[in-house]
Amino acid sequence: MPSLILLMIAGAAAFAYWNAARAAAERAEALGRNACSAAGVIWLDQTVHAAGLRLRRNDDGRLGWERTFRFEYSNDGMDRHSGRLVLRGDTLVSFVGPVRPSVVPFEH
Repeated sequence: MPSLILLMIAGAAAFAYWNAARAAAERAEALGRNACSAAGVIWLDQTVHAAGLRLRRNDDGRLGWERTFRFEYSNDGMDRHSGRLVLRGDTLVSFVGPVRPSVVPFEH
């Protein structure tokens, strides 16, 4: 009987981890798609790829997962660039990727 309870606890923990990982991937997809749309570039492959996972402290001091995702985008459909975003929980903590072009006035 105790082994059944341990098996159920392990199953629940595995399901919770999988559910959180899936939610993070969906959040990363939305962030990548929105960044590409805002920058006026093409979001390639319509997906993100998990590139890293580590245990980090949140702003409140509690331990949580920090997940790194990568995605690819193109300026004109002929080139290919990599972007990267890092989520701590569901909070974006780092982003490297397309940005909206802007002109900065040059002063003499």
